[in-house]
Amino acid sequence: MHIIQKIGLGLFVLALAIFTLSLGLEKYELSPTSLSASKTYQKQEILEVAKKSGLMNKRYDSNFSFIADTKKVLKEAQKSLDAKAKNGIPEGVSEWDYRIGDGDVKSILLNTTKASSVGPIAQNPWRFWLLTIGLGIFGGLLYILPKFVPLAGIKNNHIYHSSMTRGLTVNIRSVALGLTITGILLYGVFYMKNNIFWPVVTLVLIGLITWLVLYFEKQKLNNPARSASPEITGWLGIITGIYLIGFYVLLYWNPAYITPWILIADPISKAISGNPASQWFLYGMLYTIVMLVMGIRMISKYRHNKYQITRTISVIFFQSTFAFLIPEIMVKLNQPYYDFKNIWPLNYTFFFDWNLNNLMNSGGIGIFMLVWGIALALIGVPVITYFFGKRWYCSWVCGCGGLAETLGDPYRQLSDKSTRAWKFERWIIHSVLAFAVVMTLMVLYTYFTGNYQILFFNSDTVRTWYGFLIGAGFAGVIGTGFYPLMGNRTWCRFGCPLAAYLGLVQRFQSRFRITTNGSQCISCGNCSTYCEMGIDVRHYAQRGQDIVRSSCVGCGVCAAVCPRGVLRLENSSMDVHTRTDELRALHITDGGITLVQ
Repeated sequence: MHIIQKIGLGLFVLALAIFTLSLGLEKYELSPTSLSASKTYQKQEILEVAKKSGLMNKRYDSNFSFIADTKKVLKEAQKSLDAKAKNGIPEGVSEWDYRIGDGDVKSILLNTTKASSVGPIAQNPWRFWLLTIGLGIFGGLLYILPKFVPLAGIKNNHIYHSSMTRGLTVNIRSVALGLTITGILLYGVFYMKNNIFWPVVTLVLIGLITWLVLYFEKQKLNNPARSASPEITGWLGIITGIYLIGFYVLLYWNPAYITPWILIADPISKAISGNPASQWFLYGMLYTIVMLVMGIRMISKYRHNKYQITRTISVIFFQSTFAFLIPEIMVKLNQPYYDFKNIWPLNYTFFFDWNLNNLMNSGGIGIFMLVWGIALALIGVPVITYFFGKRWYCSWVCGCGGLAETLGDPYRQLSDKSTRAWKFERWIIHSVLAFAVVMTLMVLYTYFTGNYQILFFNSDTVRTWYGFLIGAGFAGVIGTGFYPLMGNRTWCRFGCPLAAYLGLVQRFQSRFRITTNGSQCISCGNCSTYCEMGIDVRHYAQRGQDIVRSSCVGCGVCAAVCPRGVLRLENSSMDVHTRTDELRALHITDGGITLVQ
């Protein structure tokens, strides 16, 4: 390792340590001005309870104790207002301008914790931004830039020898996944207010899918391929995965504990939109910065391939502009926050009542956003996918795919290439798509009829569970947290409903395919090793068979690492209806060449 890289790595580790330790640096003090309850009756009640409990103007050295005491005050105020509401709500005041809902408790807790911060980060956010994020960027670039010095070309660089990128043995990988799923479901019971119905239903479906794959599909008799299962577990990868999982757990479900990080993002947020940072601005900022820095690494690694350079620049552009800057600027202009590239069903909240009302009440621009979102999902997806395959979105536009291709690139070799994994993939991802469609139909039914009860289910409960399980648990905690454990496209491969939708079009009605020149294949296995979607590309290349898989995101890395130029990403309409047949052959006669089955 070059001395500059060692310095860069040291600076990055130092920045990460300061960033992590900053969670314990803040001091907290509740005052009437820092209590972030905008509704009059709610704020009065909370202040009264806080004074009785002795919380006002009390200095706290830990956010754990401050959050615990504040949460007790909010719960007491909630109960008190609920009791008063039974005797009648003041005239002219709506019910939820008077009472405190569970969502209000979470929002007030987060904003009050942030506003009550009186420590060094609140006083010097720019300094801590430079010491954490700024120093991390500098260290990361020092580590990455020397990679441009050696000759460009295909390098494996001991990916299975590094403790960071080696992956997990089969047993440890299974235990890690099982414990994470169990933890999410147990927390789901609390999240759903001690309602065990949906966690139990989910557990039953997991068991059903496992039975279908192992016994109905007879995969229990097949041993999984070991391409993602080394004999020695990479413990640095496990530590990295645990850190990412912890970050997403706090971000989605306990954001009050990361208010120091949100404070660090405040100056950037105020500069762009004029508003204080939220947990989602923090996430968007980190997401964009990580994609930019790791995108430079991606370009350094695949700089011998123009396709990789172009699509890396593309995903960085769409993330930084359409997903991060434009929505914030729209808010500054008093317009709805909107990501123009986020498509239903990935954007599962698009048809929620609050979003529809917000768009329709925002004048012409809101109506345009509404029409744009519907047209993109129902017309744009099938039409564009017909011409270019799902790569147009998954590898060129999507933020999830962009993070996977940049931050997750060191882990792309960890995707399981076994037939068993492929069977699990098909059942799981299409189940998520079906869940998304059913949930959306229920939400729309409620929106137009006002009836929440549909057969035995409450549409509001269904959408809450979808948001918790799929939107947060699967997409975030497992989808990104498991980069170092199961590969960089865990969410895209197993859970993304939009990827499933795009994949169905690509599989049965698209011009895109990866063509192979089997006579040139030397069976080196680079293509299969680097396929992030778990496709055994070598199997197709050895047979000279076109690769037409619904899961293929068209990243083109298999072609970029092929030393013989066997693989090509192509579009053709001549055999759209027959190209997915399992066995095809060319019949050559004096009359010409025909394709026979």
